Amino acid sequence: MTLYPDLENKIVLVTGSGSGIGKAQALRFAAEKSQVLVNDIDPEAAKQTCAEANANGFSAIPVPADVSNSEDVDQMFNQIESELGEVQILVNNAGLVSPMLHFFEADETWWRRIIDVNLTGHFLCAHRAARPMARSGEGVIINTSSGGATRAHRSFTAYDAAKGGIEAFTRALALDLGPYGIRVNAVMPGSIDTSGLTPDERKLRGENIPMGRIGEPADMTGPTLFLASEQSSYISGDVIKVDGGMLAQQRSATVDIMPPDGFPTIDEI
Repeated sequence: MTLYPDLENKIVLVTGSGSGIGKAQALRFAAEKSQVLVNDIDPEAAKQTCAEANANGFSAIPVPADVSNSEDVDQMFNQIESELGEVQILVNNAGLVSPMLHFFEADETWWRRIIDVNLTGHFLCAHRAARPMARSGEGVIINTSSGGATRAHRSFTAYDAAKGGIEAFTRALALDLGPYGIRVNAVMPGSIDTSGLTPDERKLRGENIPMGRIGEPADMTGPTLFLASEQSSYISGDVIKVDGGMLAQQRSATVDIMPPDGFPTIDEI
């Protein structure tokens, strides 16, 4: 039995789902018996995600495309509509972090590429999906923000600017599309291990997170599916933080007045 029966047979497009958070989201939607479209700029990565879903008896189809390119986006949606039908749930997950450059090292080409993939890609996919959703009177768009939308990373000026734009875009889109029955929200990942960190790296990053551990891609799937489902039918224009409490703290654990290593032990409680 699935957790969200209303997601069964829904046509779901997850961008950037050849790896990391997007892959985990796509596989979770597939497990809920949605009809999942796996987008990635790397065709082989998209096929691999689909192979994992299909091996478990679920439905997933690869739709490779560069979401920052309007022609690619149009072709992708045309393929989806001809093979399955109109997208009912759009998860805008595709993003680009690298290369990380200090502001003095940056140039216009770097700036535009980071902005185009992270922010313009959200616009292009949402713009293409929204009209069919409006005609049907329902639909869900879920964007992907970052802690960088409200707190800064060093050497991430373009990325943080894009993520701040995504949160503003989410609020504005919720207002424009709400009257047509379309809900728009965002999920905000914290420190998520998408690249296979070493145990020492995981421990170091976890020290600065109130829950004491780094996040996993699977941690993002529950909030995403909740926002996609009818269980969140009156939530729109919001951002759900999935960060283990990281942004709730004033100082990181290693420099706090009372760091976690000064907390009572289990035996003392």
